[in-house]
Amino acid sequence: MNRTKRKIFETSMKLFAEKGYDGTSIEEITSAVGVAKGTLYYHFSSKEEIFNFLIEEGMNLLKNSINIKTQAQEKYIDKLRAIILIQIKIINKYENFMDIVFSECWGNSSRSLTCQKYVNEYLEIIKEILEKGMESGELKKADPDILATEIYGIACSNLYYKKTKNIVIEKLYKEIDKTFIHSLKNNM
Repeated sequence: MNRTKRKIFETSMKLFAEKGYDGTSIEEITSAVGVAKGTLYYHFSSKEEIFNFLIEEGMNLLKNSINIKTQAQEKYIDKLRAIILIQIKIINKYENFMDIVFSECWGNSSRSLTCQKYVNEYLEIIKEILEKGMESGELKKADPDILATEIYGIACSNLYYKKTKNIVIEKLYKEIDKTFIHSLKNNM
């Protein structure tokens, strides 16, 4: 991604997070970036394309990070721990992105459906790890769809904690591991 496209991307993400998609105009984006409309339209055909690119790039970053970290783990419980830690780190580092996903994920608009599509793809990764862990006997038997959503939700809900308190990633991770992830382990 060249410098101008990256600046449009990052500025749009900040504005969408602060003002919402509908509250952000192309004019505001071009003004904040310091480019003409023609330059923006050279890189993106519309505000909707910027939004779709932003969601796709962000969710791909999350999914790729998860895939790399979980492949390095042998035990399924450790794969789940890796997922939680990565989610917390991404939420901490890319707060604006997560604000956009959360604010746009509900409803039936094209933006909502785009967000839902990518979140569901991500949940499938977690679900597959849970299913394999349950099949191996390492994890307790439970509904993998519900657990995948809970794992995603536990880490994501900590965005509230980040916004209201000073977040310490390691402390947060250890608490989630102690109170939730540890409880999934099958003590055969």
